[in-house]
Parts: sequence; C-alpha cells; structure tokens
Amino acid sequence: MKEIKDIVLAAGVAASENIRMVLATVVKVEGSSYRRPGARMLVTEDGQMTGAISGGCLEGDALKKALLTIHQQKNRLVSYDTNTEEGSSIGLQLGCNGIVHILFEYVDLQRTDHPIALLQHLLQQREESLLITFFSTDRQGEQKGTRLLIKDLTEQVFAVDSHYSALHAHIQFAKKERKSVLTSFQEKGESSEVLIEYLVPTVHLVIAGAGNDAQPLVEMAHVLGWEITVIDGRASHVNASRFPKAAQLLVSPAREIATNLSIDPWTVFVLMTHNYAYDLTLLKDLMHTSTRYIGSLGPKIKLLRMFDDMQEAGITITESQRSIIYGPVGLDIGAETSEEIAIAIVAEIKAVLNSRPATSLKFLKTKIHTEYPTII
Repeated sequence: MKEIKDIVLAAGVAASENIRMVLATVVKVEGSSYRRPGARMLVTEDGQMTGAISGGCLEGDALKKALLTIHQQKNRLVSYDTNTEEGSSIGLQLGCNGIVHILFEYVDLQRTDHPIALLQHLLQQREESLLITFFSTDRQGEQKGTRLLIKDLTEQVFAVDSHYSALHAHIQFAKKERKSVLTSFQEKGESSEVLIEYLVPTVHLVIAGAGNDAQPLVEMAHVLGWEITVIDGRASHVNASRFPKAAQLLVSPAREIATNLSIDPWTVFVLMTHNYAYDLTLLKDLMHTSTRYIGSLGPKIKLLRMFDDMQEAGITITESQRSIIYGPVGLDIGAETSEEIAIAIVAEIKAVLNSRPATSLKFLKTKIHTEYPTII
C-alpha cells in the first residue's frame, strides 16, 4: 500500500502544477519476474518516476513508452520478454525467465474515473477492497484499463456498464478467498483479461511506550509506509521532536487506549512502556479486540507473570487470545541494540500478518511466492 500512497501523493503534486502523467501497472506475468501483478509506477511528462515495475531493468524503456502514451493520450499494453540473458535492443539483460505485461494508462484529469481517482478512493478508508483492471494481450488498439473499485467488499464504485455482472462469479471468488484473481471473459467477440486485486489497508502500528528504544521502531515502520501511533502516559515523552515520523501521538492512561483507538485486523500493537502495570492493563483490553498481533517487550517470565495475574483476577485467556500475543517480541536474529530489535519486531509483524513462517528462503522447497494472482 505504500507504493499506492506514494503514487497518489506524487500525482497530486503533478496535477497541481498541470503536469501530465501516466500510470504504469504490471497486469500479468508469465514465468518469473522481480515484481508481480499490481506493481505500479507513476511517470510524469517531465520524467519523474514514483514506484517501480521491475528491479530497474524496465524503467528506462517504460519512461519512453509512458511519454508516448502521454503524447497519444491512449492506454497501451507493452510486453517485455526477460527470458534471455542477452536481452534486446532496450537492454533488459535480466534473465528472470519471464514475460512481463505492463499497462500504460493516461491519467485524464478531466474524467472522474481516471486510475489515480480510483487509488485515491482506495486510500480514503481502512477497509478491504477489490481493484479491477481490464486489458487484452491480443488487442492492438487502446486498452480499457483500471475501471472498477469495490470497497469494503460490498460497495461498488465506478462500475462500467455490464462488466460487473459479467465478472460476478470471479468477484465473488476473490471476495470469499480474499485473493487476487487473473481471469478473462468474452466481450463483443473479443477476449478481455481482467486483473482483480485484493487489497488490504496499510498496517497501523501502535507503540505503547515512548522511550528511546521506541524511536528506531518508528523509523523502521515508517520506511515500510506503515501508519504509526505512539502512546504513553508521560506527556514529557510523547512529542513530535522525539517522534517526527509518527502520524499520531497520544498521552493516555492504559485503560482508555482500546476504547479510544479504531482497531481493525491490520492494527498491531507493541507493548514497550517498561511499566508493568501499564502493559498489563493494556494487554487485558487488547485481547478482546480484532487485532492479530500484540508484541510484549521483555523476558518470557514477564509475559507469564501477566498471564498469571490475569487468571488470578478471574480473567480467562483462551488459546485463540494466546496465539496473537508474542513475547518476547520479535524474531530470533540475535538482536541486541534497539535498532536490531526494531528489525526483529517489524519482520515478525510482517510474517504474522502474511501468515508466513519467517524462515530463510534458501530452505523453501517451493517458489518464493505462491501462485499470484490465482488464475481462474
């Protein structure tokens, strides 16, 4: 989601200066590729690029194609073959053994349904969404592009004629399985391919504790584009000079946090106040929310003590609740310093939210990525 946020921000700046632009999107990959379908890059007519569609090998030629798209003001699909080490005249020389299909969409600001407008709507609320892009590898003429957004998996935004009904079964599959889908359908005797992207909100990291050790964690999460809230009971510690990258700074007693914050499945917590009573009170409340991750800084014995104290107070802790509590927080990477611990915490959160085992890729017996998107 960070890439989309960066693109929307850059597009806003370009629009304010009347600079024309194109959105390049990876819509289909045959074989392997550095970026998968859904990767995006905004290109402005003055050559500025935001986002990425490859590891750097395609961007040079993509800039030329984008400028041509701006000149013609028509969407176009370009296919890049990276199968050979020798590359081609554009100098790919990547050897990724794949074909990457990239859709170039002219951003017509006179229309209300241009692709950047859809991305803007996508970011307005924290909810699951489906973003649907139409293209055809057989068509030589103009491509349809990004035309449909379904927010909260129920609300239809910017539907185009009969496309929604034609794709109804595929959309229902993507909703139910919470997976991105690549499919096709016939329209006026012509085959059209469709990328249905399942997108989730940005991770919202809530850090309880405004000590010095929280600062590297804020910095690390900011690099990933996460939304960050820092909370502490001490007003002297919670300020913008100490945490300039945090989106929200709150001075609050522990008992008010769970009720005053908007918590969803993409909101995660790290308890690092170094105040046992504060952490205990907050942990009691968070176990009953929709969060999928609560990290507790400190030794295992601290967390076990909190469990014991809750049980003595008559609070039953279910296995489901225990499963979302991680203490000591972070992956076992031998972290010692605050910066190293921050890396371990962020990596663990990423693994948990993606349901991955957090092991070295060298030990995988399968591909790095599961089939993406699902082809039906």
